[in-house]
Amino acid sequence: MLVARRVVCALSGGVDSAVAALLLKRRGYQVTGVFMKNWDLLDEHGICTADRDCEDAYRVCQILDIPFHHVSYVKEYWNDVFSDFLNEYEKGRTPNPDIICNKHIKFRCFYHYAMDNLGADAVATGHYARTSLEDEEVFEQKHIKRPQGLFRNRFEVRNTVKLLQAADSFKDQTFFLSQVSQDALRRTIFPLGGLTKSFVKKIAAENKLHHVLQKKESMGICFVGKRNFEHFILQYLQPRPGKFVSIEDNKVLGTHKGWFLYTLGQRAKISGMREPWFVVDKDSANGDVLVAPRTDHPALYRDLLRTGRVHWIAEEPPAALVRDKMMECHFRFRHQMALVPCVLTLNQDGTVWVTAVMAVRALAPGQFAVFYKGDECLGSGKILRLGPSAYTLQRGQSRAGAVPKGPEASEGCTPHPDR
Repeated sequence: MLVARRVVCALSGGVDSAVAALLLKRRGYQVTGVFMKNWDLLDEHGICTADRDCEDAYRVCQILDIPFHHVSYVKEYWNDVFSDFLNEYEKGRTPNPDIICNKHIKFRCFYHYAMDNLGADAVATGHYARTSLEDEEVFEQKHIKRPQGLFRNRFEVRNTVKLLQAADSFKDQTFFLSQVSQDALRRTIFPLGGLTKSFVKKIAAENKLHHVLQKKESMGICFVGKRNFEHFILQYLQPRPGKFVSIEDNKVLGTHKGWFLYTLGQRAKISGMREPWFVVDKDSANGDVLVAPRTDHPALYRDLLRTGRVHWIAEEPPAALVRDKMMECHFRFRHQMALVPCVLTLNQDGTVWVTAVMAVRALAPGQFAVFYKGDECLGSGKILRLGPSAYTLQRGQSRAGAVPKGPEASEGCTPHPDR
């Protein structure tokens, strides 16, 4: 007699993970639901939303008649996700805590808990994504407890598992999974990968999961909730007053409480100004926030960036990139934005230069550039450096046309990818 495969499914208290658990049970697996408590502070109404979500996840398990477990990763979340979030903002960057949470909490802490404590054959989540493995292939993968901090055996033969976009392109969440390890991915099932959101809701309605179906979908940063972001962040970071300065004439337009409160591309709230102004750059030396008068101002557009060391889903850069040191692909730096064609240039330290075929609006350091080839998500790298804006290049060209050509390099020249 065949023993049922044990699958541990992460439950958030929402409709997606609930339906994922239901579908796994329908496939005949021995399913266990696990709720992760990652944040234990009160929301803007004085309520701990994690407790409410936990109750909803428990009810899902009751309805599906599957075991329920509750684990707390509050300490790990604070150390690996929230502290990183604050450090990035303090540096003037724009972090993405959802990508970091998946990397460290869901696909490291939860993954190891499911494998080592619950004896799982595989883990599952409600993400809209797919991999290149069928369920049975997932179960055939071996879970190896590896000493942390050591490189994998270079002579170990492994067919790498690909991370693929979901059938529902609008809901696709591979962007948020772009830092997940190969080890975790090869033991993960995504039951919703081939479904649309509307069909998932239909399944929930037909299977008495109305309590999660009625919940509003969570958007934005989970621990901020509906609170005013400025009020929230100033609870943790000291105000660092500075000035709003026009990039066109260096005129001071107003003051702010800290450059970390603003990200490139967002509208700047400048007291007394009727017309909208938008953040185009930040001066780390004096804390000034540079602004421009239009949402399509050329100072908002750039076509070059450099990442930190790239996390490749396959653990190694694509063969074509290693061979040629350059490769055409697509990238995005915000979830659900249209993919942008680009050329990657590989550096010796594992970082890449990304040259977009067209200038894109509001690139910001701290965000992740996530790379795609066809429907495959290749991985991602944190944006650490930006090339000159279209406005800087235009000013450089106008100055060059106004003076005799000489050996001097113009201000704001494009960094060479080989540097």
